[in-house]
Amino acid sequence: MHSGGTELSIALVGTRGVPARYGGFETAVDEVGTRLAERGHRVRVYCRSQDADRPAKYHGMELVHRGAVHRRSLETLSHSGLSVAHLVTHRTDVAIVFNAANSPYLPLIRAARIPVATHVDGLEWRRDKWKGAGRRYYRLAESAAVRWSDALIADAQGIADYYHDEFHADTRLIAYGAPLVDGGDDLLANADLVPRGYHLVVARFEPENHVHTIVEGYRRSRSTLPLVVVGSAPYADEYTARVHALADARVRFLGGVWDQQLLDQLYANARTYLHGHSVGGTNPSLLRAIGAGTPTIAYDVVFNREVLGPAGTYFDTEDELARRLEDAEAVADDSAQRDMTRARSLAYDWDDVADRYESLCHDLADRVQVREHRPFTTQRVGAKPSRTRKANAAAGAFTASTPTEASRP
Repeated sequence: MHSGGTELSIALVGTRGVPARYGGFETAVDEVGTRLAERGHRVRVYCRSQDADRPAKYHGMELVHRGAVHRRSLETLSHSGLSVAHLVTHRTDVAIVFNAANSPYLPLIRAARIPVATHVDGLEWRRDKWKGAGRRYYRLAESAAVRWSDALIADAQGIADYYHDEFHADTRLIAYGAPLVDGGDDLLANADLVPRGYHLVVARFEPENHVHTIVEGYRRSRSTLPLVVVGSAPYADEYTARVHALADARVRFLGGVWDQQLLDQLYANARTYLHGHSVGGTNPSLLRAIGAGTPTIAYDVVFNREVLGPAGTYFDTEDELARRLEDAEAVADDSAQRDMTRARSLAYDWDDVADRYESLCHDLADRVQVREHRPFTTQRVGAKPSRTRKANAAAGAFTASTPTEASRP
C-alpha cells in the first residue's frame, strides 16, 4: 500500500478492459495504464473477457478477468459488481471507476478504505436507448457518483459545466489524447477506395450519434464521392435497419473494422470525416480524425466545437450537411484545412493525460482529494429552469445560438 513514496497500486474498474477494441474508456485505460506502469506504478485493469485467451499481463499492467450478464441493461453493472468484489478483498492504494452508472458500488469501495475517483463519461441519460427506468437510473447514478466519489473526472468542458450547474460539483478536467495518424494507403484498394475519394463516418449505431442524419444528409447531396460507413452496435437491430433503409447506392457499409492499420488509413485518406456524436463528451473517433488531419464536418454541439474550434465545419440538419459535403468536394486543394485540423490535435497529448491521472492518484493516496463527509441526500440542484437550460445546453440540446469554443485546461 501507499507509504509516502512515488509508486502506487492503482485499480482501473468499469471498462471492457485492454487491449482497447471499443470506445473512449478502453482507449484511455490502455494509453494511461501503459504509461503509469512504465513509471513504476502497479496498475490493475479489470477486463470483461469473452475470449478464451485471458492474459495475466498486458503492457506491464496486471489483468483481472471477470464475466458479465450479456443483456444491455445488466452487462456493465454485472461485470463491475464482480470486479469490485475482487477489488475490496485485494485492495489497492486508489481506484478509478469509469462510468457513473457504476456508482452503486462506490460505497463498497469506500468501506474498504480505498480512495476513489469516478470518470463520469457523457450524459448517458440522454441516449435514446435508455427510456423510462433506465433513464431514471442514470439520473440517480449521477447523483450517487457526486455523493460517493472522492473526485470526479470529466473529459470535456461541457461535461464539467454540467456537473457544476446541476450539482455545484467540481471535477478534474482530463480529456483523452489524440493519436497522430499517418497510415499510408496501401490497404484502401482492398475496400475498393482511393485516397481523397470518399467521405467517412465511424460510429456506433445509436440515434445520438446521428448516423441516420448523416446518411440522409448525404443522400440529399449531389456528392459524387461515396460515403463509407464504419460501425455497428449490439442490441440495435431496429436502428441499424433504419440507417440502411435511408442509404442509396453511393453508400458503402463496412461494418466494424477491427484492423487498426486499415482503420487509420480510412481516417487519413478520407476527403472528409463526418462526426455526429452529441452526448458523450470528448470523443476518441473525433480525436483520431484530427490526429489524421482530416477535414471534419461535425454535429453542432459544444463538445465537438471544443475539440475542433475554427478548424471544423458544422451541421445540425440533413440539408445543412448536404451543403457542407458539396462545398468540401468543390475545394481543389484542402491542404491548409488539413494542417489546421491536425494542429488541433496538439492540445490532446496522451503523456499530458497520464500526468493528470498520476497527479490525481497521488492526491487521492495522500488524502489531499479525499472527501471525509458526504451529504446523505441527493445533491442535484439543477431543477430550476435557468439551471436546466444551462445543463441541457452542455449536452447540445439548444443549438439555436452558436456556442463558443470551450476553454481547455
